[in-house]
Amino acid sequence: MNSDKKIIIAIDGYSSSGKSTMARHLAKTIGYRYIDSGAMYRAVTLAAMRAGLVSRDMAPSSEAIAAILPGLSIDFEVVADGQNTMLNGENVEKDIRSLEVSSCVSPVAAIPEVRHALVDMQRLMGESKGIVMDGRDIGTVVFPAAEMKVFCDASAEKRASRRYKELTEKGAQVTYNEVLE
Repeated sequence: MNSDKKIIIAIDGYSSSGKSTMARHLAKTIGYRYIDSGAMYRAVTLAAMRAGLVSRDMAPSSEAIAAILPGLSIDFEVVADGQNTMLNGENVEKDIRSLEVSSCVSPVAAIPEVRHALVDMQRLMGESKGIVMDGRDIGTVVFPAAEMKVFCDASAEKRASRRYKELTEKGAQVTYNEVLE
């Protein structure tokens, strides 16, 4: 491959299959920009939580969340030890990794308007090429014509072990068997 010709690398796969770890390492190694699509959904969830539109005890309002989308700017800032997720210019990396956000992200991500808005943002980020993006449906929906596509898989036990480690490091009170289920 000609090193001057930048491409889009789409890394897809199951939860906790290692796609983010692979994507970050690959992007750093080849000097590409890493786009964490999951962080984008978490950033929208955080914005919705801050606006009082969703919580652990409250289902999200699709219409209300769709209404805040045009006012959201999501980007990534490269720092020495990785990158930070920026929401409207604010570093929200730690906030979006909280258990509170984690517990609300799935229903927000399922809102069609959220998915459409973020896919549009992701495609815009890919226009200049030279990116590695990971997430579910990245190679099929977001960048079906990506020059390189990788699908990550791992055994259920390995994926559960990774997720268990991640959760317990954040202070979650779960057992390995709960995560495996």
